[in-house]
Formats: sequence, C-alpha cells, structure tokens
Amino acid sequence: MTILVTGATGTVGRRVVEQLLERGEHVRALTRDPARAADFPAGVDVVRGDLTDPASLVPALDGASALHLITFGGEFFAPLESGEEILALAGKAGVRRVTVLHGGGDTPMESAVRASGFDWTVVMPVEFMANALEWAPGIRSEGVVREPFVGRLSAMVHEADIGAVAAAALTEDGHGGREYLITGPQVLTVGDKAAAVAAARGAAVELVELTEEQALETWRGRGVPEDVIAFLIDVYRDTPPEGRTVTDTVEKVTGRPGRTFARWAEEHAHHFRAGA
Repeated sequence: MTILVTGATGTVGRRVVEQLLERGEHVRALTRDPARAADFPAGVDVVRGDLTDPASLVPALDGASALHLITFGGEFFAPLESGEEILALAGKAGVRRVTVLHGGGDTPMESAVRASGFDWTVVMPVEFMANALEWAPGIRSEGVVREPFVGRLSAMVHEADIGAVAAAALTEDGHGGREYLITGPQVLTVGDKAAAVAAARGAAVELVELTEEQALETWRGRGVPEDVIAFLIDVYRDTPPEGRTVTDTVEKVTGRPGRTFARWAEEHAHHFRAGA
C-alpha cells in the first residue's frame, strides 16, 4: 500500500519515512520544498504540497491508503485550520488509517482527526532528543552548555522511536482510537545529557547554569517569541509529570525498548565536535 507522510522533511517526519521503509512500505513524502528531500532513499516518492492549501494534496493522496499528519503549517508554524478539508479529500481517495503528531494543546487538525471516521491514532511524544542539537554551536566553539533549571527532569524520546510508533499505527490493526504518550527509557537531568554528549564526542562539556533572568535575556537575544519563552519557563521550572515519567509505549507498540539518549548522542556526535 501507499502511505502519505506530510511534514516529511521535518525532525519526526523523516523518521516516519525511515521506519515505514524498514517495514517495506511504499512511501510518498509530502513537502513544500522537494529540494529538502534530496537525501531520501531511492524509492521514496517525493511530492510537492502545502497543508495550508488542501487542493494541492489531491495528487499526493491518489492511491494512498494511510496518512500521517502534522498540526501546523506555513512559515511560522501556525495551527492548521484545513483539517476537515484534508480529511474529506483523504476519504475520497480511499485512505483508511490516519496518524497525527500531537502539537501541544488542542489544535484544529487534531480535533478534526479525532472527530473523523478514520482508524486514527494520536502520537504524543514528550521532549525530542533532537532538541539537544541546540547546544551544538556552544559545545563546538567553547565546550560549554548554558541552561537554566539544570536539575529539571526529562524522559526525552528519540525521534526514531516516534517514527516507529507512527509506522506501526499506520500499518497494523489494533491502534485505532488510541492516544500514545511516547517517552524515552530514562529520566535525565540537563547534567546527565551534557555528560552523555561529552562521552560521545570524546571531550569534556562544561555545564553552566543560567538564572531565570539570564535565560530570558538569552532567548530574547535570539529572537525567540514571547509566547514560546513563557512556555519554556513554565515547563522548565515545573515539568509536568507526563514529561518526566517513563512510559512503556515504545516497547508495547514496537516490541523493543526505546532508544537511550546515550545512543542518540553517539549517532549525532559529529555535530558536537570542533570543526564540524
């Protein structure tokens, strides 16, 4: 069968594509910029489309039996308002299964998926391990990580495990109407993560704790929007239980344990080495 993956060049979308290919599925990858998919393996059908323009998806949906969706679109990641139109087109095309990547809070797309008649699954990951790539410039240049609230706990998840859960839901029976909260196999502090990166890159990483005021100044200096800053402060100061409690979702759905942050760090060690 053909499975259409939207947001296919994103952090998670790439892993959904990868995991579907490992299962031997035919993957159609939707992207606004096909050039970003130039590194996809042979056999992936890359198509241009924009989730903010449902009509642009009609050719991509042709012959698809399953669909992976994201909840945002456009240049500034605005919540998609086109869910009902996209799902109507998907139904006409013969799509039977739909997964949607939870975007945090209630979104029009996720609401439309839940209200649809499809065999739907909501994929709800906590913090991505890939977020640690934000540290790469400072580690490469100075060997330093600067973060506030360094004792905060996170059960962060490998993006490949998110992709694996989505791939299972798109290809197997028994996942319809489910919400899958996905975490990694460990709860880690910022210091734990910095130590794992140091071990992977083969050089020390110094952890410098910022005050809340220093963090605010740093984020504003980077142009981070105020609503995002407020969210970060809330989550870092008092991480919700869901973000710091390990679940066994990955093992239950895929049959194997979740990947560790140490493994992620080894896979991405080149990003943290000087001269990269």
